[in-house]
Amino acid sequence: MVSQPNLARDLQGFALDVSDISATLGAVDWNFSSRKRLSELENIHPYPAKFIPEIPGTLLDILPIPSNTAVLDPFVGSGTTLIECQKRGIRSVGIDLNPIACLISQIKTSPAPRHVEKALKEVLSYAKLMPDIELPDIPNLDHWFKRPISEAVERILSGIEAIRPPSEDLLRLALSSILVRISNQESDTRYAAVVKDVQPSDVYELFASAARKLDRAVQARDYHCTSSIILERDTLSVKPSEIGCPIGAVITSPPYPNAYEYWLYHKYRMWWLGYDPVAVKSKEIGARAHFFKANHHTADHFVEQMRGSFALIADVLVAGGFVCFVVGRSKIHGTIVDNAQIIQDIGHEFDFRTVFRTERMIAASRKTFNLSHANIKTETLLVLSR
Repeated sequence: MVSQPNLARDLQGFALDVSDISATLGAVDWNFSSRKRLSELENIHPYPAKFIPEIPGTLLDILPIPSNTAVLDPFVGSGTTLIECQKRGIRSVGIDLNPIACLISQIKTSPAPRHVEKALKEVLSYAKLMPDIELPDIPNLDHWFKRPISEAVERILSGIEAIRPPSEDLLRLALSSILVRISNQESDTRYAAVVKDVQPSDVYELFASAARKLDRAVQARDYHCTSSIILERDTLSVKPSEIGCPIGAVITSPPYPNAYEYWLYHKYRMWWLGYDPVAVKSKEIGARAHFFKANHHTADHFVEQMRGSFALIADVLVAGGFVCFVVGRSKIHGTIVDNAQIIQDIGHEFDFRTVFRTERMIAASRKTFNLSHANIKTETLLVLSR
């Protein structure tokens, strides 16, 4: 048992450390106004409201994360936190309900597969020589994809499944990355059907180009792929034992109420790759559909979801660890909700102390796909410790 005098000195030391950390964090330009354009690895697949790497990277550089621990991102998205951990030789764990997010993160953080070009040529050869094929049972498929385009997509998927190369997941992700471009959907950020001049030959060419681009990106990494575990799960259902290692920091940007619709953004990608977007929608935190139905969700739902997240975090985070959230405000039926304050208050319920809080501007390029209704221009960076 720690004696009272020692405990007092420990608390005093913590206060001094927090003051130093807070001052260092406060000296950072969290807007990163002069950030460079996206790297090729960042840009391998469309994803809404990406977590820019400068945020987790800067936090990893400043925070004194306890040794022999890993970093957890319970809403991993496209894997930005995990990549920044790998660049620094730090183990990481990511969780996400969205299977497309998990596939992106898995490819970004796994060793580069070999012989991608050979596998690509074999898949394309198989696809083009296939006899007539049967299309999958996907709702409203003919509305969003011209039949010859659907047939080309199914041929490629059949080729990947038949060949089963070591680069199978990379090739599936490459195909996923072009699906909106070859569909009737206007764009990745505009969910409306339009007429496009896309031919089956374009599907094969775009797929090949995407696969080569993806291969170049993973081959170009100049750092070791430190262990990174990805759990395709609803974070609220994950047990502490599934994390598998002590956590020294949580760095994440959670989905928040009535903002982005991640399931809708990847709806047809999920269907084509054999996943169930309706099941993802039912458990997705913050999806707008939950706020425009009978017995619709309210901010109270987000409160309980964050309590569930903190229950997991409190169980796996070591003493002296940090919890970092980047979150924007929401507009729910005309009322602005301060999600950062909700998270901060819940953190205090779990005996976490606030180390730092600041506002940062959301780049105009990230304010896409359903956020305009709320007119939210900033988000909050919140750092807690235990």
